[in-house]
Amino acid sequence: MRTRRGISYPNMCCEKRRTDTNIVEEKTIQSRKRLKLSSGTPAVTVSGQSDILDTLPDDILLLILAKVGSTAACPADFVCVLSTCKRLNTLGVHSLVLSKASSKCFAFKSKNWSESAHRFLKQCSDAGNVEACYILGMIRFYCLQNRGSGASLMAKAAVKSHAPALYSLAVIQFNGSGGSKKDKDLRAGVALCARAAFLGHINALRELGHCLQDGYGVRQNIAEGRRFLVQANARELATVLSTTPSAVMSGNCLTWNPLPHLRHGNVVGPGCPLLSDFGCNVSAPEPHPSNRFLTDWVSDKALTPGLRLCSHTGCGRPETRKHEFRRCSVCGAVNYCSRACQALDWKMRHKMECTQAERWVDDGDGEVNVNINDDDGMVAES
Repeated sequence: MRTRRGISYPNMCCEKRRTDTNIVEEKTIQSRKRLKLSSGTPAVTVSGQSDILDTLPDDILLLILAKVGSTAACPADFVCVLSTCKRLNTLGVHSLVLSKASSKCFAFKSKNWSESAHRFLKQCSDAGNVEACYILGMIRFYCLQNRGSGASLMAKAAVKSHAPALYSLAVIQFNGSGGSKKDKDLRAGVALCARAAFLGHINALRELGHCLQDGYGVRQNIAEGRRFLVQANARELATVLSTTPSAVMSGNCLTWNPLPHLRHGNVVGPGCPLLSDFGCNVSAPEPHPSNRFLTDWVSDKALTPGLRLCSHTGCGRPETRKHEFRRCSVCGAVNYCSRACQALDWKMRHKMECTQAERWVDDGDGEVNVNINDDDGMVAES
């Protein structure tokens, strides 16, 4: 039978069969790309070029991706690798890779926060990544107002001896965050601080030292408290010296100002909380990605009326209820979530701004304390 153009149906069917055969042959060639040849030579693509990546087994690629995730300097470093091809994108969400990702892989900016970022952090936390558990817990607790889920994620990281999570839970217990003033548990806060301090957390060491000095949630022991404060300063100095390149240390970043009028913060640039007391000027330690996210979140989205932000720039914690944080008992212009943040901000900034700075005293251990009342040098608000 012929059509108007003179083409018979049987010929058309043969042409269709030839086309189907070509498609099958192309698919067969493409599937051979992923087969490793017995001779060990890389497979050859249709274009004649060798594709070494397709010859690597999945185990080796998983180890490579895990190394990339653990050494990434920002989320883009890890995401760009996953977006290279479909195979890397599939292997990149393996539990082995996600469990090894560093905290810098989760250093999201608040303006880039999305459901996909939330889902990625959740996948990493489910894979057992303690940094993802802590960062997602902080975001849920302080930003998304999901207190129970956020606290449980931080507790999951704390069980695995994650020092920042232990300290954050201690701050929550000291302030009764997410609840009322009656929900404060000072003894639990001191126990969490002690555990974080044992793991070497500097802020926890400083907080525990103030608690022992003031008898806050624990029996007063001034000598032991001063020992913890000196230990916190020593660890802080060691951290600064180990993370600052030698080229920077020998330049203008580390300077000495022996004159008395230059020893109290009149140094250009951000000063280290410890070394600024002695006239030195080095870069302040970089805040944790979770604290940087909290700071950006509050700056992008206004706080609920009546709530305040911790005045220490490296903290970023907002209040979860009115009058949760305590204010400076001298000027009353600043407020802090903890005495560790108070001590750090005092040395970095507030020493030059407090209107009645002469009422503060230095105990000679590198820590500046308040001798206003018998509590902790801050006025608790009800």
